[in-house]
Amino acid sequence: MASSVSGVQTPNVVSQAEWNAAHAELLKKEKEMTRRRDAMAAERRRMPWLAVEKSYTFDGPRGKVSLLDLFEGRRQLILYRAFFEPGVLGWPDHACRGCSLGADQVAHLAHLNARDTTLAYASRAPQKDIERLKARMGWKMPWYTITDGFDVDFGVDQWHGHNVFFRDGDKVFRTYFINNRGDEAMGSTWSYLDITPLGRQETWEDSPEGYPQTEPYKWWKWHDTYSAGASPDAKWLDVIADPAGAAERRRLEEANAGSQKAATAGSCCSDESHD
Repeated sequence: MASSVSGVQTPNVVSQAEWNAAHAELLKKEKEMTRRRDAMAAERRRMPWLAVEKSYTFDGPRGKVSLLDLFEGRRQLILYRAFFEPGVLGWPDHACRGCSLGADQVAHLAHLNARDTTLAYASRAPQKDIERLKARMGWKMPWYTITDGFDVDFGVDQWHGHNVFFRDGDKVFRTYFINNRGDEAMGSTWSYLDITPLGRQETWEDSPEGYPQTEPYKWWKWHDTYSAGASPDAKWLDVIADPAGAAERRRLEEANAGSQKAATAGSCCSDESHD
């Protein structure tokens, strides 16, 4: 039956069986949307590349750097144009509200870095203001100052957006661009990797022949252990390698342990009776 909460008309309240049926029907559509999203990411990985012929210079925390330097030695770069500069709402205390909300969503960068990918921000504010803003807001991403026509050339002089680049030695290619509504979903490790030319680099993905791929789960680590080389307990490595099988093995181990404990307890009682 229909109902209302605080004057707002709500969907019908139904039985458990009816709710389960409605959920199952919606889940079919959600799974189809997931498959379409994966197919779209696969198309991105096959999108033609554009060679970046011009040289661009940015100001960074340690001075002048090139677009190539922004990769930090990795093969992939996602560069977000954030609006933080004179004339933007919030200046000089804040970046624009939308860009700031997006910055608050950014996942820990170690996971992207583990997939040979660097995420960086760029604005026209001086570095001293950028560093002050990052400290105030608790943001950790590299953030550079645009000093030339980069924003005009890559469609981010009037509006925010993510440009994606790939590095082959000293050659840089533009591989993808997303802005407007597409930007609002960015922030998770997966949303970032899905717009890169190499993708998540997992074996289930539909990627061109020869692209780097590893098994899902196996490359995942705590963000503070990627460089340390630390490994989880062996039982959790088992879970990572075979989640379903690991659960069954744990149940069998617990059952066996319970049987052994019961047998030991019975043996003790028998010994005492003979005494």
